[in-house]
Amino acid sequence: MAKPIEVENNPINTITTGTVIRGDIITPGDFRMDGVLEGNLTINGKLVIGECGKIVGNIVCQNANVIGAVEGNMKVTDLLTLCISSKVKGDLLVNKLSIEPGASFDGSCKMLDETNKNSKEKSN
Repeated sequence: MAKPIEVENNPINTITTGTVIRGDIITPGDFRMDGVLEGNLTINGKLVIGECGKIVGNIVCQNANVIGAVEGNMKVTDLLTLCISSKVKGDLLVNKLSIEPGASFDGSCKMLDETNKNSKEKSN
């Protein structure tokens, strides 16, 4: 009997090095940025900004690993990791934050409180 085709529940979108996008992106899956986005990004999954990646705009996501650069505010409902080569300019609203030695961060950081977490869960 033939095996049924399995649909991936969490698709991964990838923008490669050298690509520049101007405009907002909204996607339900995971996202990897190795190019440049000049606009806001809203995703329901995990964001990875690669070493050559840069986002100039606000970001809302569940988890994020920043290796490249961000110029804008970030709201991360679970874990934000700023890796050694990351450069972030903007305010952070996070549940959990990990900053590696050598990472650059210029802005303020607030932790999500139970009220913010519960309102996020109810809106889904």
